[in-house]
Amino acid sequence: MDVETLRAHCAAKPGAWADNPWAHEHPVFKVGEGERAKIFVFLRSDSVGIKGGPSREAADEWLQRFPDEARPMAYIGRSGWNDLDFSGAISDEELLDAVDESYRLVVSRLPRGARPAGWDG
Repeated sequence: MDVETLRAHCAAKPGAWADNPWAHEHPVFKVGEGERAKIFVFLRSDSVGIKGGPSREAADEWLQRFPDEARPMAYIGRSGWNDLDFSGAISDEELLDAVDESYRLVVSRLPRGARPAGWDG
């Protein structure tokens, strides 16, 4: 997996848009409008930050399956966010599925009126 493939995958999601609030090398992807938008992916050169589950306990499945390639994200890991490495141990398909699930989890928590058109839940 590489960051450009994930960038394109994220950008293709209904209502998704790139933002760079911290002036890092790679953007975060948000869904929703303006200040009410929510991040669903943190892109990095060698990993992706995703919402791994609705709780820390659910997100821990990634840590159990990939103890050397998955870890809780700094600061927000307690809320179910994980970093997943692009080392090759986690397949490209699983990484794309993780991004899709992160998007689903984040959009499902938006108020109904703020969910993007074309999102099928």
